[in-house]
Amino acid sequence: MRETIAVFPTPQPHIRRVPVDRAWVWLAAGWRDMVSEPLQSLAWGLVPVVAGWSAAALFLWLDLPYLLIPLGAGFFFIGPFVAGSFYEISRRREIGLPIDANAVAFAWRRNADQIALMGVVLLVFHLVWMRVAQLLFAIFEWRTVPSWDRFADLVWYSSRSLPFLAIGIACGAALAAAAFAIGAFSIPYLLDRRSSNLFEAIATSITAVRQNAKPMLLWAALIVFLVVVGMIPGLIGLIVTLPVIGHATWHAYRDIVVFDAE
Repeated sequence: MRETIAVFPTPQPHIRRVPVDRAWVWLAAGWRDMVSEPLQSLAWGLVPVVAGWSAAALFLWLDLPYLLIPLGAGFFFIGPFVAGSFYEISRRREIGLPIDANAVAFAWRRNADQIALMGVVLLVFHLVWMRVAQLLFAIFEWRTVPSWDRFADLVWYSSRSLPFLAIGIACGAALAAAAFAIGAFSIPYLLDRRSSNLFEAIATSITAVRQNAKPMLLWAALIVFLVVVGMIPGLIGLIVTLPVIGHATWHAYRDIVVFDAE
């Protein structure tokens, strides 16, 4: 039997250590779930894409192009909340429950208040990142909001672009690492354990990431890669990559977080 580490003194979740390359197993399982439920998975994958198009159109209409980059990067902060529908599809497939649109859409009702609180936590990370991005733009280049026709030149060809990008990436990486540790398994945990609370979920997620640092580092890198690849063709690729990541995250949770009864 593989070693497990208790999270709480009471018999609740335990963390299983997994091999470094385990992320590929999770991705394969996520792909199988998407192929098994293509209509539901792709439909829910389209929702954040349409939301992204709408937000981008709004920023361009308001002549705020400088917010497009932090908006795209900020997706990583709210991604675990957005992926809730994929977790529910995989959960239902695992236990043999019917998968219908209504059940998936209202899966959050299984633990509504705690999932809502987790959403607020992730939203705070996103808002902090957006404010940090605005502050960096103000410090490094602009005293006023940059217009669209000057934006690309100022970012890529200004003498300040290298330190601006370096500090921006460092700030974003620090926030993303904290958000990843907190949110990696929190919402799957809250969906899975209806009587659980936000503090248990966050503690479990942080412990899981800490005890599986190398596998989770690879998993985080794969998530970034798949999301970026999905964003390149005008966000269209996210319709496929988001369901795969979401389903795979459920399998990662079930692989790493175990309970005494199991």
